Parts: sequence; C-alpha cells; structure tokens
Amino acid sequence: MALVLCTGVDTVLIRTRQLVLQKAGHKVVTAIDVSAVIAACQQNAFDVAVIGQAGSGHIKRQIMALIREYCPATKVLELYRFSMGRVLEEADAWLEVPVDVPQELAEHVSALAAQA
Repeated sequence: MALVLCTGVDTVLIRTRQLVLQKAGHKVVTAIDVSAVIAACQQNAFDVAVIGQAGSGHIKRQIMALIREYCPATKVLELYRFSMGRVLEEADAWLEVPVDVPQELAEHVSALAAQA
C-alpha cells in the first residue's frame, strides 16, 4: 500500500483516480490547488504523487516544483494526453491516458512506490 497524493484541476477526474487507487489498496490524499498541495506535503510523507493530465504545462510545472520542494522523496507520475505530450521531463514516470482514467494507474503507482 502506498500513500498517494493526487493533484489536478478536474475534481471529477481526481475523485475517479482516488477511487481507483483506493480500490487497489492505496491511501489517497487529494489536492486541487497550490495551497492544498503545500499543506498535504507538510502533513504527509507521500510515496507517489500523481499529477493529472488536464492541467496546463505551467500548472503542472508549478505543482511539480512544490512537490520537489515540500516532498522531495516523493516519486512523481505525470499523466498526459497523447495530443499534449509529456511536460514534466524531470518526473519519475509517465502514463499516457485516454479521456477517462486508465485502469493501469494503480499498477504504475504500486511500481513507483516499490522503488522508494
């Protein structure tokens, strides 16, 4: 079981990711804005942070910088759409996703958490 931070701009996608990861046995904390990411990192030692595919490149880079500053040991998984491509070259892993949430998300999170 991993402690996972799920971030993004779409509350429906975040909630769906949370349910998928919880069903796989992970504990999930969600954050939809900068202050919530900082607060979550100050209160938890996350194994993995998932940065959602719906945010702009600027927002994704900002969230990544906060995670690296406040949760430096946390592995980062960037979700991205094929049409946009990867934004976070310094992430630990990437997962191309369709419009809905991929079922393989939980497997990627588990694999990253095992690397810690």
